[in-house]
Amino acid sequence: MLAAILPLFDDHVGVQAYSVFSQRENSFLNSMYGGAAAFDDNTSIEGFEVIQSMGVDTLADGHNIFVPINNVSLFLDIEGQAPEGREKIILLLDTTIPADERFVERVSKLKMEGFQVALRDISIHQIGDYRSLLDLADYLFLDHHKVNIEKAKGPFMRFFPDMKLVAVNVDSQWEFRKLLDMGQFLGGFDLYEGDFFRRPASAGDKELAPLKITYLDLLKVVNQPDFDLADAADVIGKDTALVISLLEMVNRMTVNSNISSIRHAAAMMGQKELKRWINTAVTKELCSDKPSEIMRSSLIRGRFAENLAKPFKIEDKSTELFLMGMFSLLDVILDKPMDEALHGVSVTQEIEDAIMKRQGDLAPVLTLIIEYETASWQEVSRQLVLQNLDMDDVYEAYLEALRWYRALLHEAAQAAES
Repeated sequence: MLAAILPLFDDHVGVQAYSVFSQRENSFLNSMYGGAAAFDDNTSIEGFEVIQSMGVDTLADGHNIFVPINNVSLFLDIEGQAPEGREKIILLLDTTIPADERFVERVSKLKMEGFQVALRDISIHQIGDYRSLLDLADYLFLDHHKVNIEKAKGPFMRFFPDMKLVAVNVDSQWEFRKLLDMGQFLGGFDLYEGDFFRRPASAGDKELAPLKITYLDLLKVVNQPDFDLADAADVIGKDTALVISLLEMVNRMTVNSNISSIRHAAAMMGQKELKRWINTAVTKELCSDKPSEIMRSSLIRGRFAENLAKPFKIEDKSTELFLMGMFSLLDVILDKPMDEALHGVSVTQEIEDAIMKRQGDLAPVLTLIIEYETASWQEVSRQLVLQNLDMDDVYEAYLEALRWYRALLHEAAQAAES
């Protein structure tokens, strides 16, 4: 199986919800050999597995989670399989679900059980056909590439005034701003989904907000007699902001440092300078806010890349993969062109070639990750075939990255309580 979690944003690029996108079979192989995904043999809700692996609490502060449901999974034991916190789960129904009596009755029952409901891929011409389901819907997903939203938004809001609208496939800052401007006249959308937030100058929070537990751990490590540089480097590697700050400092101290790992950077800095930096620059950040979505994406991307070292048979490059994954969003994090951003941290040529040119041994890993995190399953499936990768290995690498991030937040929460 393949699955990914995508964020949904409000007008101010603040994350308000997440959506699980999943696929059980390798669609590329299915299309090659005439197969089809065997949903009829499936007895579990795919999206629930991802939520349980990461934890509803990890997805944050009251945020809702959209879980895709089709005409088969609608009649599975949704009530029994749902993770704790079902009031945060929104069942995202697709157009395989007809608006006939049996299906409407099932959706009504789920609503009474406390689930919210969303519909997607409904056009303005289908309002009449889907009226009974639309009356039950809390959200409606509209693809502005397929639907003339200027024409569609008015009728939907007139017939269903309490329903929230989600603009999906918003893949550029220009599209996002256009929808915002349109919203001034049409009432606006409630949520936006797409890759626009990963574009430079669109990250929302320009300041990185590191994890509090990372700072506490660092202070504890470096204030011990003769602390281990490797231990300090491993703690620094848990936080994107600290890694960037460390590499920028090392780059100012040396020429052509060609840093290959966080441990390498810490060793070049040395105990004395590393301790001084941590005790001054880090202590004042202990009250920073929670990580932004870009930081979350950067950390998960880095860990995902590191986990893929074994499936790609390049285990000796795991540290480089971590930096490559994390810094593949560096232009957004620093709000600078990528070449300028990479110059500031002075990574190895191999990492730079992978990010800037998609060349070298590391590049195929980054290509797969970028397609994976946007749930481009057809292309992901093709990459699995090209790279001779096992789908389950890749899925487990992603789930482990989610669990790893969840552990970071859990440690942060414990530290805040102590």
